[in-house]
Amino acid sequence: MQAFVTGGTGFVGSHLVRLLLQQGYAVKALVRPSSNLDNLCGLDVELVKGDLTDPDIWQQMQGCQYLFHVAAHYSLWQVDKQLLYRHNVIGTRNILEAARKAGIERTVYTSSVSAIGVGPDGKPVDETYQSPVEKLIGSYKKSKYLAEQEAKQAAARGQDVVIVNPSSPIGSLDIKPTPTGDIILRFLRREMPFYLDTGLNFIDVRDVAWGHLLALHKGKSGDRYILGHQNLSLKQLLEQLAEITNLPAPQHTIPAWIPLSAAWIDETILAPLGKTPSVPIDGVRMAQQHMYYDASKAVRELGLPQSPLKAALKDAVDWFIAEGYVK
Repeated sequence: MQAFVTGGTGFVGSHLVRLLLQQGYAVKALVRPSSNLDNLCGLDVELVKGDLTDPDIWQQMQGCQYLFHVAAHYSLWQVDKQLLYRHNVIGTRNILEAARKAGIERTVYTSSVSAIGVGPDGKPVDETYQSPVEKLIGSYKKSKYLAEQEAKQAAARGQDVVIVNPSSPIGSLDIKPTPTGDIILRFLRREMPFYLDTGLNFIDVRDVAWGHLLALHKGKSGDRYILGHQNLSLKQLLEQLAEITNLPAPQHTIPAWIPLSAAWIDETILAPLGKTPSVPIDGVRMAQQHMYYDASKAVRELGLPQSPLKAALKDAVDWFIAEGYVK
């Protein structure tokens, strides 16, 4: 069986491509001409150059039975609002229409817990919860919500589309890196003297890849499945990193108004003057919330693995060091 994968050069996508190959699938991967192909180096993958918004991309999908639409643009910078909408919403609409025209039997669409929002008072929420779109912080979260609506509408029209909502994956091949990978990197580089009182749901990236394949085989069209595992405060995550690396964890929190003020100066004053901003306002606003989730539906209905996080953290640490991210 042949699978068409978008976002295969990225963190989650490259792990999914490896899993598909291990399980005997032939893989076509959509890559942009400017994509970094390091994560696909040496793999038996047919590369298709193009963009999510290409009108004729459906022709490249012909012969494939399945689509995994993993690709998304990630940015917390407010200036990227239109770019996020184009890639995540219009791109998803176009790729789903392309799948329909190409006769794709089933699509697994990679949404995010960002599209769900956060629960009241930091309580874990499941797939039945939905924050009002106006309460989702930042253009990235709003774009993922709107893109998920495209997937739901396609399913309502009869297209076979299963939605998965990964939380915060951890592991190797985090090439950009992701926000979670950035936390690990800043810890390793000793660039985190303080930490914010926040929390996230974490999962081994290999379990996220399995969640996609399990959704293909067991998911219900139009349903969404949170691919997550363990809810941890940032303090707890840093303590686990300290155990793995024998480096001391930061001991003191920082009030949110300090990074928020720095972010506001960065984005609204210095960025228009040509300085590259370093702290996004929306990133700090998000970190003021505890983003906790309940993945029991995916565990129960799909058989989502729940591998120990410490092994995933060690994989991430070892990979970042081996790849020269840490001097």
